[in-house]
Amino acid sequence: MREIHVDKVRETVKRLCMEANYFLPQDVLSAFKEGKEKEVSPVGKNVFDILQENARIAATEEIPYCQDTGFAVVFMEIGQDVRFVGGNLEDAINQGVAEGYTEGYLRKSIVSDPLFDRKNTGDNTPAVIHYSIVPGDRVKITVAAKGGGSENMSRLAMLKPADGLEGVKKFVLKAVSDAGPNPCPPITVGVGVGGTFEKVAYLAKKAILRPIGHRNPDPRYAKLEEELLEEINKLGIGPSGFGGKVTALDVKIEWYPCHIASLPVAVNIQCHASRHKEAEI
Repeated sequence: MREIHVDKVRETVKRLCMEANYFLPQDVLSAFKEGKEKEVSPVGKNVFDILQENARIAATEEIPYCQDTGFAVVFMEIGQDVRFVGGNLEDAINQGVAEGYTEGYLRKSIVSDPLFDRKNTGDNTPAVIHYSIVPGDRVKITVAAKGGGSENMSRLAMLKPADGLEGVKKFVLKAVSDAGPNPCPPITVGVGVGGTFEKVAYLAKKAILRPIGHRNPDPRYAKLEEELLEEINKLGIGPSGFGGKVTALDVKIEWYPCHIASLPVAVNIQCHASRHKEAEI
């Protein structure tokens, strides 16, 4: 059994909160370059130039890439041979978020109650935390900064099994079409299929973490990812909603077995600033 002090978790989460907001992943930067080459609209090409310059300034000066520094969504993959010592794990994660957002001069966007007391908590906590237990004695921590504009455009439906493949495709395309320019395209589209009401939303959110261009290992779902990406880019929304060929940088699907009477599907949209960083301890 390997012991890990929760202070190590706190320090790692703190660092990842700042890095996720300062440095876009390389796959996203590469997608910006490819997107500019594919885009036919002069305005769209200019948008890609602006996005790349914005990313350069943010990384060079270590300042937030976007003013909406997001809800801190933390994915914890915990080895089953790990034992945490020195305090409460969840407290350490939230303390790391608080320190990262405060010391990193990141905007605090979380309110303490959704309906009756929408008072800012002042340190961007609490985080949304997802735990999974995996083999081994290591811990992988991924912090995703999820902005409100793109999150608001996400959708979930409990389709009938008879709706099938075409029903899923229709739902995804409608979700993106209805979102229009609101989630700050070019977007990344995470799609969850199967599971239960709560599981399918998790699948859609986790799908966004997969690198752009990395297809689902199941060739059937890989083909569906490519088909949906092509259809979405025919919608003509374009970069920043100004029209063009590149509305989405990628579509990523995660699936899970489901009940014989169900066909859950969820769409989690990420803006062009697909911000997430990971570390292993």
